[in-house]
Amino acid sequence: MLAPVQLLSATRQNLWRLTLIRMLVLAAQAGSVGIAYLFHLLPLPWMQLAITLGFSMVWCVLTAVRLRTSLPVTELEYAVQLAFDLLIHSALLYYSGGSTNPFVSYYLVPLTIAAVTLPWRFSLILSGIALAAYTLLLVQFYPLDTLPIARENLQVYGMWLSFALAAAVITFFAAKMAEELRRQEQLRAERREEGLRDQQLLAVATQAAGAAHELGTPLSTMSVLLKEMRQDHHDPALQDDLAVLQEQVKQCKLTLQQLVRASENNRRLAVEKQAVTHWLNEALNRWHLMRPEASYRFLLLGTDTAPMLAPPPDLTQALLNLLNNAADACPEGLEVSLGWDAEEICISIRDHGAGVPLAIAEQIGKPFFTTKGKGFGLGLFLSKASVTRAGGSVKLYSHEEGGTLTELRLPRDARGDLNE
Repeated sequence: MLAPVQLLSATRQNLWRLTLIRMLVLAAQAGSVGIAYLFHLLPLPWMQLAITLGFSMVWCVLTAVRLRTSLPVTELEYAVQLAFDLLIHSALLYYSGGSTNPFVSYYLVPLTIAAVTLPWRFSLILSGIALAAYTLLLVQFYPLDTLPIARENLQVYGMWLSFALAAAVITFFAAKMAEELRRQEQLRAERREEGLRDQQLLAVATQAAGAAHELGTPLSTMSVLLKEMRQDHHDPALQDDLAVLQEQVKQCKLTLQQLVRASENNRRLAVEKQAVTHWLNEALNRWHLMRPEASYRFLLLGTDTAPMLAPPPDLTQALLNLLNNAADACPEGLEVSLGWDAEEICISIRDHGAGVPLAIAEQIGKPFFTTKGKGFGLGLFLSKASVTRAGGSVKLYSHEEGGTLTELRLPRDARGDLNE
């Protein structure tokens, strides 16, 4: 379970970028040495340079193979990789003029990368390595035996190429690093929001569990009294009203039973796949039993075979909450539509109420916030949490023709937290 997270870590991504940069620089270095050898521009120790470049290439390949494993990339390993680059660069400089080589400024590239990606202690150590190597190259290096004019020209063009290469590498890495930092910050913000939401859900679940046990007794009493009243009174109109009340009490007891089962660890084991049309039809029938005063029109937008869905109980409850919110806004003329494509399922609920006020649009969906004169402000909050856990989303819009449009989107394989 940890491997996917580690594969996306910032340090691993930075090491991939460093390997890419190393390969590009290696290609530039090998090309420069090859041109100098073919055109006899400089008398250099070609064998030593070839061995150094070959060793650098092998290191690149080994690093790329290592990055394909699931082992975590630590900051220490990343610092060692940068230190290796400094040592390889020092070896190449030693065999090509030492501190007089215009590419000596490339020392700044690994140090810049270390400064923006590693803790200060690693940056300090790497700076010490670079400074020590540069100091040694001032007094110990393989001298270049060239004419002064040729040396001056090579120095000028080499400095230009070194600056261009360093600027390109630093700009590339800085831009990618900034992008990675923004991504990490966004992930941290999402985790903080999820943690806060989970804390709120835990508090609500604790209260709900207690309420479920406390409400069981009065509901049973109401059920018995309603049954006796139906036996004692034979007025047809009263019988119809009592029958509705009995169904309402039965539905409340069923909801409480589901709430109690939801707190058990094996609550999802009985969930089975079913066509989304069948699931939605059952949910609508159950909801209409709870809200007989509401009227709705159902539109099936999908034309091909309906996708299969394994909805957990809380996902069904989330849909019922959204339907109740729409009925509370305006119980007449609700429009419920179902559609799907290759990736997701979309259930839309349109009411003809007052719509979403702009002044409180950002507050809707937060716990204990409600625009109704009654209620606890938990329905939409719990619905969003359940749908999010199933991999979907819930969004509310003010419809251009009036009222509110609620969109519930689910992935075609929505299973919530089900175990595979």
